[in-house]
Amino acid sequence: MRSLSTLFYVIFISIISISGKAFSQISVAATLPIVTLLDIEPAGNITLSFAAPTEAGLPLVNPAVNTTKWINYTSAIAAGGLTRRVTASVNQVIPGINIRLQAATASGSGGGTLGTPAAQVTLTTTAVNIITGIGGAFTGNGANNTYGNITSTNTPVVITYTITE
Repeated sequence: MRSLSTLFYVIFISIISISGKAFSQISVAATLPIVTLLDIEPAGNITLSFAAPTEAGLPLVNPAVNTTKWINYTSAIAAGGLTRRVTASVNQVIPGINIRLQAATASGSGGGTLGTPAAQVTLTTTAVNIITGIGGAFTGNGANNTYGNITSTNTPVVITYTITE
């Protein structure tokens, strides 16, 4: 069985070789799947450590901002379909500790309608939008492709990212 490109090549050559005055058209129907995929790169956990104060009565020193994780996604929507968004939430809130997250502006080798990152958010157990307006797009795969930037945590907390319409 010939591939579509080989078949098109054979038809194109055949049409040209019949006559310089012949003209023919064919329609090629392409069915594209609706796709929603999301992952975090690179794999593995983030460890953020607070530093002890040097003077009694002073607060703990916050860990440095961590920008090692990247959100990668592929989004293929139906014509006229709803745009997608990425949300984030945590499995638990630690009293007195805020876990903040901010998606940076898209970068890397992707393309399409990549969406718009929200301002920095404080994560809770209720999902909050961190990227909105995602259309047909892909970010590229791996680190340095699209969104990253996570700040401040203390004990193991699971951050759940979800892409949805």
